Amino acid sequence: MTRDDFQQLVDAALETIPTEFRAALDNIAIVIEDEPTPDQLDQVDVEPPDTLLGLYEGTPLTEREWAHGNVLPDKITLFQGPIEDASEDEDDAMVVVGETLIHEIGHYFGLSEDEIERIERDYWHRDAPGRTPE
Repeated sequence: MTRDDFQQLVDAALETIPTEFRAALDNIAIVIEDEPTPDQLDQVDVEPPDTLLGLYEGTPLTEREWAHGNVLPDKITLFQGPIEDASEDEDDAMVVVGETLIHEIGHYFGLSEDEIERIERDYWHRDAPGRTPE
């Protein structure tokens, strides 16, 4: 998939995130890279052959002090190669991009892994037939 095609998937996935969450994103860059660097893998204790689909780098909202400001943007990096490798086709890649974005945005908001997993589960299965609220 070309970088432009992948960027279109990212843009489409961003549009599916509820407006109230998108509106709360402030001073954050979403970038696409081919693969994670060795330093990025070390940062989150991932050793090859394992890899990352995405990475949040910054100060979560819950950890910011009142004087936080005048800083470079936080960054969410989506890694195109690993996302494509984890996907069966373009439709599946859209799902993987969306799940990865939600996960990394969760880190931006300071959510725990358990909270993020619950949100991901609810987000992707909210309209599933026979689904009952938890």
